[in-house]
Amino acid sequence: MPVKIRLQRHGKKGKPFYWVVAADSRAKRDGRYLEKIGTYNPNTNPAIIDLDVDKAVDWLQKGAQPTDTAKALLSYKGAMLKNHLAGGVAKGALTEEQAEAKFTAWLEEKASKILAKKEGLSKADADAKIKALEAEKAVNEARIAAAAPVVEDTEEVAATAGDSEE
Repeated sequence: MPVKIRLQRHGKKGKPFYWVVAADSRAKRDGRYLEKIGTYNPNTNPAIIDLDVDKAVDWLQKGAQPTDTAKALLSYKGAMLKNHLAGGVAKGALTEEQAEAKFTAWLEEKASKILAKKEGLSKADADAKIKALEAEKAVNEARIAAAAPVVEDTEEVAATAGDSEE
């Protein structure tokens, strides 16, 4: 039975949420699956990917073929790298400890990149809020300045009208 690692769509219309599953390639997109490997939520920035790397590597070693999108997600979380390192261990090019050290070093580097992206996004969001507030203040000050002479003119007119009535 040919097995694929692919996405199974869930969620509302316009708000997709995906399960990463190992499924028979002949099964429907949202149909029966063999095992749920993780989830993927593209609605947030950065996207939330919750993946069991060990299950994914196990399926890859059994011969499961990931779809293009699933392969990108597996690469992002390090499952493809771990599978590659496991192949090196099986061939004798690396020891298990060396492979694990390379994988943890890669995970730490990846975590720092993700943290930097989150900080950059939050800083950009804060800068956008500050700019919007400054623009709103400028519009309000212009509105007040435009309305102020009209108020003074009506007071003068009212004062002169009050003097003439007496």
